[in-house]
Amino acid sequence: MTALSASRVRRSAERTRLSALLRLLILTQLAFNIGFYAVLPFLSEHLGQAIGMAGWLVGFVLGLRTFSQQGLFVVGGALADRYGIRPVVLAGCALRIAGFAWLGHAEQTWSVIGSVLLIGFAAALFSPAVESEVARQAVLWEEESGGSRTRVLALFTVAGQAGAFVGPLLGALLLAVDFRTACLAGAGVFVLVLAGHAWLLPQRTPGRERVRAKGGLRALLRNRRFLALCCAYGAYLLAYNQLYLALPDEVARATGSQAPLAWLFALSSLLVVTAQLPVTRWVGDRLALRRSMAAGLLLIAAGFAVVAVARPAGWSGTAGLVPAAGFVVLLTVGQMLVAPAARAWVPDLAEDGRLGLYTGALSSVSGLIVLIGSAATGSLLDAGLPSAVPWLALAAVPAAAVWLLPRRAT
Repeated sequence: MTALSASRVRRSAERTRLSALLRLLILTQLAFNIGFYAVLPFLSEHLGQAIGMAGWLVGFVLGLRTFSQQGLFVVGGALADRYGIRPVVLAGCALRIAGFAWLGHAEQTWSVIGSVLLIGFAAALFSPAVESEVARQAVLWEEESGGSRTRVLALFTVAGQAGAFVGPLLGALLLAVDFRTACLAGAGVFVLVLAGHAWLLPQRTPGRERVRAKGGLRALLRNRRFLALCCAYGAYLLAYNQLYLALPDEVARATGSQAPLAWLFALSSLLVVTAQLPVTRWVGDRLALRRSMAAGLLLIAAGFAVVAVARPAGWSGTAGLVPAAGFVVLLTVGQMLVAPAARAWVPDLAEDGRLGLYTGALSSVSGLIVLIGSAATGSLLDAGLPSAVPWLALAAVPAAAVWLLPRRAT
């Protein structure tokens, strides 16, 4: 290689290197998920066994937590557009600390509901602020480097899943003490996140203009292609939420314990950490955003079908975990296709200056779908139907969502 060629390679590498802000936001997602997943995978068992809630109520509480998070993302996104990401992220971290501490001490239904609402609303503040800024910075990086924005968003997903890999393992260790200890440890993680971001987040993001508080929602509600994307993404999120509702039920049926659950979560996270970037690179060269999402939704539907087909056999023990593991693998591969593509699609559909609002609305609509769907799923699992029926019904949701995807990219 000549000196001129080497110089060009170095300059190219410098152009494609992520900015300090992007690196901070990606590490933010890692830290968020470590604290979050140290608690959430074990919440349904705690509510059902330690507190004694009925199945439908457990499903409703989990759906309420998701709705208070995803459902209110539109608020956090609009606030981030108006005031910038720093105050919104810091406020969200403070509320998450309070919510986890409260959940650790909650023993009555009203107290549990209050704590999960606070936990969800905290994420409704910081997550859309972080996600919309990552998407905005990814578009800028794409324009400057010529790379694909989906690769940056895939890296963001990898960081989140690395946190989701570490979190359940940490939570499983802490549960050897009790659920309260896991909650307080999760709160401790967010104390560190709050301190770090108070120090490192810039007061103002360069190039980001604040917008009027009013006027954006009306245009959003008229944007049919964006609303179609929201509904399809909501179907995906409802399916993904079964990691916390249907999967624990299946693991408990097969083994008589939820101990293997942490390992299945670890399997999912490990797959994303090791395979997300290669999958995104391969798909990005071959599939448009719509086709990527469609393929992912069909893989997720296949994951539910695997359990539905195996359920009548009544396998138990280690053999009984095979369908559950197949479900986790197919759901995770589907997620690798759906999540980065959906996030990459939003900037093309959003109104100028309203990326936070549109990023938040994507999750708000899907959160409403999860709220309704989770309560229905909890009732379905408790209804005493033939064992394959609930899983077949769940398979139909992402399969039907393929037809909701917008026909045009922009």
